[in-house]
Parts: sequence; C-alpha cells; structure tokens
Amino acid sequence: MAILHSVSYGTSGNTLVFIGSLGSTTDMWLPQLDALHKDFRVIAVDHRGHGLSELIEGTPTVADLAQDVLDTLDDLGVGNFGVIGLSLGGAVAQYLAATSDRVTKAAFMCTAAKFGEPQGWLDRAAACRENGTGSLSEAVIQRWFSPTWLENNPASREHFEAMVAGTPSEGYALCCEALATWDFTDRLGEIAVPVLTIAGADDPSTPPATVQIIADGVGGESRAEVLSPAAHVPTVERPNEVNELLAQHFA
Repeated sequence: MAILHSVSYGTSGNTLVFIGSLGSTTDMWLPQLDALHKDFRVIAVDHRGHGLSELIEGTPTVADLAQDVLDTLDDLGVGNFGVIGLSLGGAVAQYLAATSDRVTKAAFMCTAAKFGEPQGWLDRAAACRENGTGSLSEAVIQRWFSPTWLENNPASREHFEAMVAGTPSEGYALCCEALATWDFTDRLGEIAVPVLTIAGADDPSTPPATVQIIADGVGGESRAEVLSPAAHVPTVERPNEVNELLAQHFA
C-alpha cells in the first residue's frame, strides 16, 4: 500500500483528483487548485518517487500507479471522485476511469492510449539513471511549453526546469518504465463515464490527433477540445481556458 503526498483545498462539492505528468509535482496544478477550490474539493498528488512522495522499489505498471491513487484517497476518506490526468497522469486517469466504479467523470489532457514505442522509454530511463534528471530538464520544458510562452515567462521557465531536475532520478526512470508497458488502445471502450479531452495544438509529445484517439475510443460520451497556442502543459500555459472547461465538465 502506497500513500502519496497530496494537497487538498476546498470542502464543498464534488471531489476532483489531479494527477500530473512524468517529472512533475502538485505545482503543475496550482492554477486549477486556486480556481476550482471554491466549487469543488480539489486534491492533487505526486506520483511515487516524485515530489514529496516516497520512492517504492521495483518497476511499476500504470495499474500500480492507479492503485497508489486509490490507496491515497482511501487514506483521505474520499469515496467517489472526478479524475483529471495529464500525460502520465492521463494514463493513470484512463485506467482509473475504466476500472474503478468510484470515478464519476474524467478529463484526459495531453495524454495517449499508447506513448510511442517501449524502447524510447527504456532509453530515457537509462539516460536518467546515468546522467540524472537535470540532464533532461531543458529538453522536457521545451516540450511542455510553446516557445513564445517560454520567452515571455522566464521565471516560470526556471521554476519548471527546477521541478523536473529536482525529481529523483530513480523515481523518474521507474515511471518511464511504466510508460514503456502502457497500451490501453484496446481497452478505451471500457471507459463509460463522461469524458473531456484537452489537447495542445503545439504539443510535440501528444499532438491533438493522438488525444483524439481517446475521445473517439471511449465507451461513453466524450467532448474533445484543442487549445491554441499551447504545448504539453496547458494547465499553466492556458489556465483560464482549462479551468473553464473543467468547471463545465465536472459541474
């Protein structure tokens, strides 16, 4: 049983659970936590081996990462919840939406039913173990945000580069290995709850066509939105639009 580090705000309304990307902390969701806590109970978690969550030995699957979230919510006394996941967190959210009857609605952001080929993730895990997350942080941030945003927000750029660089190398590598084995393409139809997908028009990692596969494949109703300009982390780059879409979907 793994209890993840989490932050929680608000006490009224439905509970929304936010699950971030590889190399992130709960700070990825600050604009959403600030904006939505008045109408919802909002909870954000750090993946195992990320942020303030402890490292757990052994290579996890996405199903293991999903169980971490459920264990944490049990510890917090949360029953049913809406789930919002971005990138790796979006994979975890897909799994939860398909397999847990506690999920009421879901939002999948800048994510995929399959993230490329396994070898790429195994190579990244090896590079991370050899050279540390600091060696990857600049390249990661250039995928997370559009060039214009990075140019106009130097303080935020520095903050998010430090977030990635501060992720324990083994925690990052193990979650890379979880993504290497992730392929939910044939199981999307198991997701029967209402789904919102959000893509960034300029996202090099999970472009809109990749996110659309999820919207088209789920078993229940879905709504697909593309934000522009935005890359892989529109929660920060286009927070007002993201917040409005989430508030409407989970109302």
